[in-house]
Formats: sequence, structure tokens, C-alpha cells
Amino acid sequence: METLIAMLTDFGTKDGFVGAMKGVILGINPKARIVDISHHVEPFNVMHGALLLKAHFSYFPKGTIFLCVVDPGVGSERLPLIVVSGDYTFVGPYNGLFDLALRDIGDKPRAYKIEKYTLPRISSTFHGRDIFAPACAHLSKGVKPEDFGKPVDYQFMLPWEEPREEEGYIIGKVIYFDHFGNCITNIPCGTYERGILRGKSLRIASHFLEVDTPALICGSFGLMELFIPMESAREKLGVDLGEEVRVKVV
Repeated sequence: METLIAMLTDFGTKDGFVGAMKGVILGINPKARIVDISHHVEPFNVMHGALLLKAHFSYFPKGTIFLCVVDPGVGSERLPLIVVSGDYTFVGPYNGLFDLALRDIGDKPRAYKIEKYTLPRISSTFHGRDIFAPACAHLSKGVKPEDFGKPVDYQFMLPWEEPREEEGYIIGKVIYFDHFGNCITNIPCGTYERGILRGKSLRIASHFLEVDTPALICGSFGLMELFIPMESAREKLGVDLGEEVRVKVV
């Protein structure tokens, strides 16, 4: 079975950037299998991309190569990397984009700078096409990660604040809003008695239509999220990033 390449970017689909990357991959390996995770990461938002990768990478087959480009530092001195951890390989900029997924995997990452197997000409604005896409294509054909360049001592750099526990509560904060206006927190899914937002008690729901008022639920990110059935909790409640949410431990 051919290796799968899964793509995650902030490029959108308007300007043909994603298509160009796929063209490069298929030009090198016509048998490559390519799947889109999302190309609508908020522009330049590395944390958003990292959260999406964390939420979805483990549902892909072992051996998947993740081509991830959210790269506000493109053309600068930040390194282009191949990172191997657990059963997966990650290709993209060294800016923290892989950190949350790698933390979940738990193995020490093996990282290599991409110095070979690029396109002959490398632009200063489109490393996704000129560096990362060809690297993924060559990996999918069996080139080993260590053949691309020198090893790099991978250091986690994305700021990630763990929730804290205090007097029987886990205290976290809102870190992301999804397409539906649900407010994702940094509190891991678990068994909780109730939640608290702005001093008001919130039920813990088992599905979205169980309640008709604001509530908390274990969401698909593996994190607790605040929602209102069939409405945007973000807009309805005026929730801000960083706003505190508490859950009572059972």
C-alpha cells in the first residue's frame, strides 16, 4: 500500500497554492495518495494549526506523512524540518506547528533539516511548493529522513498552558473557536460534575441536543468545549480567547 500524505495549511483554496503542491508531489511520485485535513487554518496562526493536527493525526494510518505549512516565518532563518515520532512523519517549518501532536505521541522526536531533495529553485515565499512538497514525495518513495540533511535537536517552542487544579476544580481557559462557534478549552476530556463560566453553573452534556442552555461537552479535539445547541456560543455569550472556564472534579 502506498504511503499516505496528509496536508494541513493556511493557504485556502482560492489561489491555487494547494494544487501546486499536489502537482509537485505527483510529478515526483505519480502513485502518491494525498488527503486534505484542512487548508483553512487561520492565516499565520501556528497554534490553530497545531490544535487541528493534534485533534486529527492519530486517526490516520500508521506511516502517514503529514505535510503541514502554517509558516509566517517563510524565507527567514527558521529551519525546514522532517520530524519522525511514533508511527508518523511530519514535514514543515520548525516553528512549533508539530508540538502538540508530538507531545501526545510522547516519543522523543527525531528531526532532520531538509537540505536535499528540494526543487532546483527555491522561492523565498513558497517553501510549501519548493521544499516541503518534494520532501514528502521523496519520503513516500522510500527516501529515509536522515538522507535529507543533518539531524536537529528538536525543542518544543509552542507556548501551551496546562490547566491547573484548585480546591476540587480544574481551571482552564478558552483557546480556540471552531466553525460552529463552540469554545474549545485547554481542559482535557474527563468525568466532571459540572462546569462554571462567569460564576454560573454549566451542565456537562453527553450530546449537543441534550440541553437547551449553554453547557460543556467533551469535543472532538479531546478537550472540553462550551456550546449552545444550534447556536454560536462565541457570539451569543461574547466569549473571548483566554476566558476562564472551570470544571468540578467528580
